[in-house]
Amino acid sequence: MTGANGEDDHLARAPWIPGPREAADDLPDPTGAPPPELSHTVLKSLLGAWALSACSGAETRAVEDHLTGCAPCADEALRLRDAVTLLHEDRDLDLDPLLRSRVLENCLGRRPARIPVPAWAVPYDAETARLDALLRDIGESEWHAPVRLKWYEDERTVRRKSTVAGVIGHLLAVDGLVSGALGLEDPLGPDVPELNPTERTEAFWEALDRPPNRTLRAPWREQSHALVRTVSFAGRGIANLTVTYGDFALPLKDALLERAFECWLHADDIANAVAYPYAPPSGPHLHGMIDLAARLLPAAVAHRRRAGLAGPPRGLVTAGAPGRSLHLEVEGAGGGHWYIALDSPAALGSPDHSVAQVAMDGVEFCQLVAGHITPEEAAAGQDGDREAIRDVLAAAASLSRL
Repeated sequence: MTGANGEDDHLARAPWIPGPREAADDLPDPTGAPPPELSHTVLKSLLGAWALSACSGAETRAVEDHLTGCAPCADEALRLRDAVTLLHEDRDLDLDPLLRSRVLENCLGRRPARIPVPAWAVPYDAETARLDALLRDIGESEWHAPVRLKWYEDERTVRRKSTVAGVIGHLLAVDGLVSGALGLEDPLGPDVPELNPTERTEAFWEALDRPPNRTLRAPWREQSHALVRTVSFAGRGIANLTVTYGDFALPLKDALLERAFECWLHADDIANAVAYPYAPPSGPHLHGMIDLAARLLPAAVAHRRRAGLAGPPRGLVTAGAPGRSLHLEVEGAGGGHWYIALDSPAALGSPDHSVAQVAMDGVEFCQLVAGHITPEEAAAGQDGDREAIRDVLAAAASLSRL
């Protein structure tokens, strides 16, 4: 049904709505009299309203006339206008979750500490600080959010359910290995028998009188601060102090790098559980973590060979001599080139003896080392000896644990 001029009937009958009227203050003075003179104090008090475009027409003209002759008010007006741009309604006013870490990084870069942290301990210091920033931002209930831990063991992926608080307890318990090596207090208590990381974690969880909660954050952070403070004051010789993990050992400088790696990967687990944005470590720190894994690969390949899980050696050489190698090319931030000795941990990896090449992204390589992806899932560019490639990728995954 249509109305006049061919319009739909309901449109033709729609009531006419008048447009907005001007405010009374914006109408011209019918007497034609000029606006009243306002004092400097009054005009200065109007600057905030002027910056927000909340003044009447007469007030706006008075303020702008005043700004042409008053330099202090003009400077203040510009600052207020700049501030108003930050309140634009189309902008997201939520703070960037990574702002704190960037500010800290910038401050530390501009003003080094009086007692500098050793370069080999900086990744651990940085990763514990980043995780602590995440923990400060989450609510009480999120400490009980489920976290699925995953690693590679016995040629298969192993999964374990925990919570955000449970993961912090795990980090606290395993960092205690480093604390014990330095003569600091062990979170498992005095006279603890030698346990591997998994056994320490299980013992710590079982000793809790209630499910883990946010109260674990304080002892974990205090322990990480104590570790960094101790190695900073201890001097150079401490870097080679042995830290025993039960079935293997690392020098302290590598142990803290390994703990930084573990802290990052578990922080990423937590971030995924609570929907929190979390970036990988900085390029130099990521490079150090990848380098540690690459240095551990020859021994991991040999260990798997003794268990019948890797191919036999093809060309044994004397210790320190170049031998058959795999070229590991890691791309992206923290990447580089490593040559992995295939036949003996004592052999020297060499580009001249390379029989295969694997190329993959740095973060993905770390996910493989953490057991978060399997050797078959690793999207690696591969070329050369297939057995060597398979052995090295499987050895990388075997470095993972709870």
